[in-house]
Amino acid sequence: MKLFYAKASPFVRKVLVVAHELGLADRIELLPTAAHPINRDAGIVAQNPLGQVPTLLLDDGTVLADSRVICEYLDHLGQGGFFPAPGPARWAALTAQTIGDGLLDAALLCVYETRVRQETERSPAWVSGQREKIADALGRIEAAAPEFGERVDIATITYGCGLGYLDLRLPDLGWRERAPAAAQWFARFGDRPSMQATRPE
Repeated sequence: MKLFYAKASPFVRKVLVVAHELGLADRIELLPTAAHPINRDAGIVAQNPLGQVPTLLLDDGTVLADSRVICEYLDHLGQGGFFPAPGPARWAALTAQTIGDGLLDAALLCVYETRVRQETERSPAWVSGQREKIADALGRIEAAAPEFGERVDIATITYGCGLGYLDLRLPDLGWRERAPAAAQWFARFGDRPSMQATRPE
C-alpha cells in the first residue's frame, strides 16, 4: 500500500495512528506530497481529483480517499474492531468521529486563512466562526472524556489527533484550560506508541 502523505496533516496522522495500532504501519509506503489548497499537487490529483491527503493506493490499484474511508479499510484489514458493528454503538462512534473531524476542519480553515490568504483578504469574522466550532466541539469532547478510560477506537483516535493538532497549530487557544478532563485523558493517550510515532515536528 502507498499513502500520499504530509506529516503535519492531522487526517494523515489519524490514518497512521490506526495503522500503528493495528500493526500495519510497515505495510504502508509513505509518498511525501506538496498538498496545498491552492497550488494543488498534480501527483495526488492524478489519483484523487480532490488533491487531498490522505489518499491510499492499494496493491491492486484501488484508490481510497478521505481518512474516514481509509481508517475503516485498515480496521477491516487488521480486524481491529475500532469501528463497531451496525447498531447504536456504531452510530455513536461515527458521530464522535465526525465531531472530531469537524474540529480538525475548523482548525485547518483557521490555519489556511492566516497562512495561505493574503492579509488584505483575511476575515476576522471567518476565523472567529471557526474558533467557535472548535470551542463547541471541544466542549463535547470534555463532556465525554471522563468515560474514555483506556478506550482505543475511531472516536478516541480522532479526538486525540484533533487535540494534538490544536497544540501544533493553535496553541494560543489554551484548550487545556477550557477542557481539563480532556487534557488529563490526552496526557495518557498522547503517550501511546502510535501517537508518539506519528507526532508532527
